[in-house]
Amino acid sequence: MVIAPIVEHMFQLPLPIAEKLLRPVIVYLALVLLLRLFGKRELAQLNPFDLVVLLSLSNTVQNAIIGEDNSVTGGIIGAIGLLGINWIVVRLLFRSPRLTRMLEGRAAVLIRDGQIDRKAIERESLTRTELVEVIHRQGFEHIHDVKRCELEPNGTFYVEPFDPSIDDKRHKELVDRLEALSKEVAALRALPAKE
Repeated sequence: MVIAPIVEHMFQLPLPIAEKLLRPVIVYLALVLLLRLFGKRELAQLNPFDLVVLLSLSNTVQNAIIGEDNSVTGGIIGAIGLLGINWIVVRLLFRSPRLTRMLEGRAAVLIRDGQIDRKAIERESLTRTELVEVIHRQGFEHIHDVKRCELEPNGTFYVEPFDPSIDDKRHKELVDRLEALSKEVAALRALPAKE
């Protein structure tokens, strides 16, 4: 039959299963180490160049993960290897804050009290323009409006304002009004009823 050779070709493994499992583990650990060494900027994807690097990186390591194997079985085994090592790493990091700090690093404080920390942005290879773009995306107009800006180990930015946001102010006003109304209602209830 015609179907038998097609099925056999799709699922035949040219490489041993142990090698198919070991390849993604090695590539995964190497990528974790390399991303740690090259910094959080790559994860933040601040510009098109960073995105190109990440996309190219995935294509570059593809053959290292699957080898000369285009079979469905080989792809599934490679995926199992990647998901398995990721599961193990996530569990280890969950149980060990110390290991998490060692592998992920710490947040970099880029702005303190409205002032840019030049050494920190230099360490993270960020330009002032890129930092301004980040705070604009967060809804701030000027750097001096920002009390604190951090680049987290996962590549996200945490931006804290000096003053509460408009939504926070409105929320506080609403809560204050509700408390005042509650006090008025309580005071009215405490009055003796007129007959």
